[in-house]
Amino acid sequence: MVMGRIWCGIGIICFFSAILTGRGGVLAAAVPAGAQAGAELAMALTGSLVLWTGVGKLLEAGGVTRLLSRMLSPLLRRIFPGTQDDPELAGAVSGNICANFLGLGNAATPLGIRAVKRMVRRPGVATDEMCRLIVLNTASIQLIPANVAAVRAGLGSAAPFDILPAVWISSVCSAGLGVAMAWLLGRVWKDD
Repeated sequence: MVMGRIWCGIGIICFFSAILTGRGGVLAAAVPAGAQAGAELAMALTGSLVLWTGVGKLLEAGGVTRLLSRMLSPLLRRIFPGTQDDPELAGAVSGNICANFLGLGNAATPLGIRAVKRMVRRPGVATDEMCRLIVLNTASIQLIPANVAAVRAGLGSAAPFDILPAVWISSVCSAGLGVAMAWLLGRVWKDD
């Protein structure tokens, strides 16, 4: 709702700015070109999303996600203590993290929502674990930035994965700092 109003406001400002500056023709030419570029990019992303979602389903069916969940369990228990007593929560959190490792934010979202629903203690109150999951989900460590590579390939990049070292460094730094700050702030503003 709010984003819709923001986008409408931006559109109205652009329209009046183009009229006032005498660039109405430029705006009229840019609108269909932008719409076509958006549709082409959406089609490029669709192929990548379908591919990686299928790979994720195969990994789940083959038991790889359970193996990854077991491998991640020592780390998950420290960051999310509730995963010790709740195997469904552990599976949702580890699946979310694994999907983010592959750069599949769209596939990670349903798992993150399922995990947050399992973490609810009091309706309308975010727990420290929820905050850490949201921070970790937002600033996720990406080993394979599939969506970004698909955007780069869709826009004509000859080497869409040449950004890997920068992605690894920035995602490890942002996720580590984000989780550390969420942990620290959770300690400072402890709920009574």
